[in-house]
Amino acid sequence: MTPNTLPLTRDLVLIGGGHSHALVLRMWGMSPLPGARLTLIDPGPTTAYSGMLPGFVAGHYPRRALDIDLVRLARFAGARIVLGAVDRLDLAARTIHVPGRPPIGFDVASLDIGITSAMPDLPGFADHGVPAKPLGAFASRWETWLCTDGPADVCVIGGGVAGAELAAAMAFALKRRGRSGSVHLIDRGTALAALRPGAAARLMAALEQQGVTLIEHAEVVAVTGTGVALADGRQIPAGFVAGAAGAQPQGWLTGTGLTLERGFVAVSPTLQSSDPDVFAAGDCAHMVDSPRPKAGVFAVRQAPILLHNLRARLAGTDSFRRYRPQRDYLKLISLGGTSALGDRFGLTLSGPLIWRWKDYIDRTFMRRFSSLPAMPAPRLPVPRAAGTEEALGDKPMCGGCGAKVGRDALSAALAVLPPPVRSDVTPLPGDDAALLTTGGRRQVLTTDHLRAFVEDPVTMARIAAVHALGDIWAMGAAPQAAVANITLPRMSDALAQRSLSEILAAASGIFREAGAEIVGGHSSMGDETTIGFTITGLCDDAPITLSGARPGDALILTKPIGSGVIMAAEMAGLAEGASVAAALSSMTRPQTVAADLLRHAHAMTDVTGFGLAGHLQGICAASGTGAELRIDRIPCLDGARELSARGVRSTLYPKNRKAVPGLPSDPLHDLLFDPQTAGGLLACVGDGPAALAALQAAGIRAALIGTVTDRFGQIDIV
Repeated sequence: MTPNTLPLTRDLVLIGGGHSHALVLRMWGMSPLPGARLTLIDPGPTTAYSGMLPGFVAGHYPRRALDIDLVRLARFAGARIVLGAVDRLDLAARTIHVPGRPPIGFDVASLDIGITSAMPDLPGFADHGVPAKPLGAFASRWETWLCTDGPADVCVIGGGVAGAELAAAMAFALKRRGRSGSVHLIDRGTALAALRPGAAARLMAALEQQGVTLIEHAEVVAVTGTGVALADGRQIPAGFVAGAAGAQPQGWLTGTGLTLERGFVAVSPTLQSSDPDVFAAGDCAHMVDSPRPKAGVFAVRQAPILLHNLRARLAGTDSFRRYRPQRDYLKLISLGGTSALGDRFGLTLSGPLIWRWKDYIDRTFMRRFSSLPAMPAPRLPVPRAAGTEEALGDKPMCGGCGAKVGRDALSAALAVLPPPVRSDVTPLPGDDAALLTTGGRRQVLTTDHLRAFVEDPVTMARIAAVHALGDIWAMGAAPQAAVANITLPRMSDALAQRSLSEILAAASGIFREAGAEIVGGHSSMGDETTIGFTITGLCDDAPITLSGARPGDALILTKPIGSGVIMAAEMAGLAEGASVAAALSSMTRPQTVAADLLRHAHAMTDVTGFGLAGHLQGICAASGTGAELRIDRIPCLDGARELSARGVRSTLYPKNRKAVPGLPSDPLHDLLFDPQTAGGLLACVGDGPAALAALQAAGIRAALIGTVTDRFGQIDIV
């Protein structure tokens, strides 16, 4: 990615991760528009490619082959990604609304949210049917059902090309797995009416060959737990009912104020809607001047036009290009097995050769996203000071706790400070927070800040708030008040206000839930985003410190480890989006309940920058104890072990391992030194099983990972 050195002045928001937007992100990453901030909003970390869905359903492709990783693509494009479903677009306020987070402001927006095959007016479909679109949800439901035992009757509602492809693929998959049963394809009219007669005849023959029963001119009146009811009284047995009858627009579009055509966004040849700052592409758009059927080929070909026109609108020019869709397009249709049908300009061909052609086209398209181009790093200036290359290292510096200074450097700097002389300040060697006595009350004071490692300021604010609260929770204190300290990259006043509003609203939600209030803050502009908080907390009882551990205590950990490895991999484009999303979810999860359940712990700390081993060593050093860890009981975030086995390490890892010598070195043990951001609480408790049961009953992914021993300073791995 090319560094953006100019101030940010305009917000571009892409709503939906459809094919057009996926290609826009890829092209943007290769040539971003300086001064523009890019955001992608999508319900999930991946989006499914429609061209390979029938092949996946038939079993020719694994599930992963179907997905475009939006998290990885957003990182490449330098975009923030917001995982959530938009439910409102406010044109007057220029905001986009996603439940559970502050509104997202925009200057220019684009819609590529696809369509749905849901049938809200068909009784029973919502409870027992599965819409073929959105594709990702359908693929997951099919994969789960296919692996079950029992009757294998399937019914597909909708006899268009999409429904026929699915029916043929499903029949093939069931036969391959040896599951007996029926596959019915039902249409209220004539099936495959959109195809030319020759192509329709070949597809009909393929359906018959796969054993699909076609029912035409039949009205479905209900979907039940055992199948489909037709208007003529027939009952079609089915354990899996797929809806592929037509394309339905997303319902929330009706409240946008945009001009719609049958619920779809009406767009001009420049792909602009009735609001010139709002564009639309793909299946959710209706091309007023040249209507076309809903097909992925149009979304793909719209992408370069959309990108050009988005850049023109952001730059304030009128150099728009017009999209001119082709009158006819190549239709490549799967026939269930490794055979396909091709149709264009009245010429129809079918067979294994067409399948190989279709497979090549699909795989080539997906390689655009699995093999993103490596952008050259900026050259270092010449001449430069000695040691510059060594200080930079061979990879970018991690964010979050991975960007912290090593424990040795910090300890050495703190050691030269004189001891406190005030009677209202109680020294707590080794603890990250200070204990004050204010008006006869015990008050805990702490501060922490993080270098941003995700572009979304809301996610980063939540992580920073949970992270800073860790010291308060670990000492058994009740959070009281917080002061924010925020640095933003250079940007216009309008964008700065948007960013600060999002950050403070998101952080306030975390602090309010914990029982504290944000009472003020400071802001500045710099090279990058950093977010920090200074927090106070009140202790009704003596604070929990590092020094109270006793031999025989159980070691309880309240969150899995591995966030440093996952986020380091994400920066390098190596982590799967689902793993990144799970790690961010863990980091934004407050620990108010866990802290309350552990308020009788003998010693406690939060596991952050120095890793599990480093923070456990801190307890042992302060308490004069040792510890024994059960490596097989330590929970890890999804994907962390695999990435560690691939050699991924956070930039702080070497310093963490050096600080706790003598432990084995392998992918699993190395995670003990992985710097965590907003990590779990590590508590030493007298009754481990009871504490663990209480935490797990509260829905907390806690684990009993070892015991405290009397071997001073010794950490043993079992």
